[in-house]
Amino acid sequence: MTITAEVVKDLRERTGAGMMDCKRALAETGGDMEKAIESLRKAGLAKAAKKAGRTASEGLIGELATANSITMVEVACETDFVCKTDQFRNFVTNVTSHVSKMNPKDMDALLQSSFEGKKLIDVQNSMVATIGENLGVRRFAVKKFDGKATKGYSYVHAGSKIGVIAIFDDPNNKLTETAGKDVAMHVAAMNPQFVRRSDVSTDVIEKEKEVYKAQMAKENKPPEVLEKILIGKVNKFLSEVCLEDQIFIRDTTGKQSVSGMLKALDPSIKIKEVVRLQVGEGSK
Repeated sequence: MTITAEVVKDLRERTGAGMMDCKRALAETGGDMEKAIESLRKAGLAKAAKKAGRTASEGLIGELATANSITMVEVACETDFVCKTDQFRNFVTNVTSHVSKMNPKDMDALLQSSFEGKKLIDVQNSMVATIGENLGVRRFAVKKFDGKATKGYSYVHAGSKIGVIAIFDDPNNKLTETAGKDVAMHVAAMNPQFVRRSDVSTDVIEKEKEVYKAQMAKENKPPEVLEKILIGKVNKFLSEVCLEDQIFIRDTTGKQSVSGMLKALDPSIKIKEVVRLQVGEGSK
């Protein structure tokens, strides 16, 4: 029989389940609304969907490093209590391994992929029904390198709430493992918004200038002096938000920048890319 859009909509409103799940349930039950509802409930999808609107701001960062790649996955849940359960931790470990192997193009591809004999999204929904909390993979990153001219290092902060991947160009093979991991740790601690000044758009700089101009509006100083102050403020801003310009957290003098530390090892070393995942970031 033909399953109309109106019937699917009705089932979605009554259960809160996803459109495709509703279509499938109706098709399997010959369009019988009550049997479709029962089918969704048995699968845990109706319950899972109702919980999906709740904020999942807790969770863990999973990490898996190989000789030529680093994978990180943020798996979210609602409470720290669930984070500590073996079921959730095993799920994070297994999903991270799964992502590393398949390297999905996006979240949709990941959720629809085969995982433990089912679609990952169905496994997640079953866990939601069992645990009673909204949970699931929120985002992931897979970064590859050759281990020679390009190198990758990672750092996961205690508690697995922050994870960083740092990729470097190292044509002369001078970057040490300690330095690479220390830069990743630095990123975790200092949360730079950009790698280098050239990454900062003109729009961002202009917005900062407008703020500084407003702050100096009442200062009775010559225009040329105000311009110098403005340049100084912009430079200070860039030194705070750009990784290369930030003072390296391992430097005991408190003067050497991240780029200065790398340059001391070899001027050809460049930070190619940085990924920083923090649990719950942007979810509230």
